[in-house]
Amino acid sequence: MDYLLGIDVGSTSMKALLFDLDGNLVSSGSYPTESVAQDPKFPNWQVYYPEHIWDGISDAIKQAVSQINQNDRIIAAAVTGLGADAVPLNGKGEPVYPFINWLCTRTNAQYERWMENVGLDKTFSITGWQPFVWSTVFRFQWLQENEPELYRQVEQWLIIEDYVNYKLTGKYSTDFTDASPTLLFDQSSLTWSDELLNLSGIEKDLLPTPQPCGRFIGEVTREAAERTGLPQGTPIFQGGHDYLVGTVAAGAISPGMFLDVTGTWELVITPTTTPHWDAKVRELGLTVESHAAPGMYCMWAGGTAASMLEWYKDQMGEDAQIKAQDSRRNVWSILMEEASKSSPGANGVMFLPHFNGAASPILDPRSLGAFIGLNDTTKKADLIRAVIEGLDFAFLDMLKAVELGSGLKADTITAIGGGTRNEFWMQNKADVSGRPVATLKIEDATALGAAILAGVGVGVYRTLEEAVKRVIKPGKTFYPDLNLTQKYGDLFELYQDLYPALQNVNHKLYDRYRL
Repeated sequence: MDYLLGIDVGSTSMKALLFDLDGNLVSSGSYPTESVAQDPKFPNWQVYYPEHIWDGISDAIKQAVSQINQNDRIIAAAVTGLGADAVPLNGKGEPVYPFINWLCTRTNAQYERWMENVGLDKTFSITGWQPFVWSTVFRFQWLQENEPELYRQVEQWLIIEDYVNYKLTGKYSTDFTDASPTLLFDQSSLTWSDELLNLSGIEKDLLPTPQPCGRFIGEVTREAAERTGLPQGTPIFQGGHDYLVGTVAAGAISPGMFLDVTGTWELVITPTTTPHWDAKVRELGLTVESHAAPGMYCMWAGGTAASMLEWYKDQMGEDAQIKAQDSRRNVWSILMEEASKSSPGANGVMFLPHFNGAASPILDPRSLGAFIGLNDTTKKADLIRAVIEGLDFAFLDMLKAVELGSGLKADTITAIGGGTRNEFWMQNKADVSGRPVATLKIEDATALGAAILAGVGVGVYRTLEEAVKRVIKPGKTFYPDLNLTQKYGDLFELYQDLYPALQNVNHKLYDRYRL
């Protein structure tokens, strides 16, 4: 049998998944991704260590490869991942500093200076992106300003999935989707922007030449083969930023489809052939960037999502975890059972899901999360339901922004990502938005999307369209209760009041405790 390998460097785990040519999962391996507080004096300084990333990916690949027969062939592979996080390498290809990861707040000064000297309008008109505190260029500048001796050793910067590609093949490479969140990529010319490089003080020679997703990078080296169990010479093709690679597996590669990617981050995406980088689109907090599908662009709104449910589980779900362990059940099914005991509206409790700031349609990295409406009748069931409803109000806010920016109406939402396994969440998303939410039978959309790109690259599929038609499998569709939609419409208006009401106090708290 012939198989394709999709490798996914995620923020919670690193995975390697083998698929047959019909998109069926054959075997897998995984390894937890560890975000480390680098300095006890600065608990918000978060990093990934390069050796941990490579060891984890190597072990995950080895696990997946060990489960197939000796006569089976892995004919191609591609790597996808969380993007934006980058590692500096010296002339020997060795890391000189860890990945400053997306949870780290050390780059506030660089972000503020960029906003003052470059600004939103110029950034968006060239890059299609809104600046975030974690935008890659600010990590470059932080190292340049705070570790100048180390910075002088830097010969190459690589995004996290490009670092894995380098360890597999010995080749430096990147693609359009991973170049985009650096804030140094020109979406019109699909090249590095000389103007923004000059403004940032970053040398172009330190960055690999961007290319389309699906392009050939190189072959697995002897050293990488020994470490991973992959056959030496296995061709590696360019993957890309995880959410955009995931759109490939979902078939969101042509205009008219609205896709919801529900994971650590949630993104509402629609493909387009006619990108716009005007003030109206920027003011909606949208991003317009190159798609993983060659020749396409996409428009999206996004913000953190499932990480807040993980926080609730870890900090307030101890009883549910014990019950899950004792009954050998999934902890999320227990937590959702608890949420269902609270009525729609969560007994008057509302949740602002800004644990990592606000992204769209409001751009504010200093906004913080909040529970509002607590009283002496509030129960845990109300809190967990409020988290779900708050995330879905945020989803509706993003959906409306993408509809306005694109001029299109979403009659149905296709949903992918780990969150789709949470049926309570999906049903509530349909009830809040008033739109059917259609899931797909995909084990892991990002890894499958990477495998599909590898398959097109190696020639087992003639086109992405042919590949999608072969592998896509419909899942369950969740239809809205329109009576609940009407009730949630009133609550959504209250939700939209939360951010402006809390903005001032949240900024003061952020400045005191998060910087």
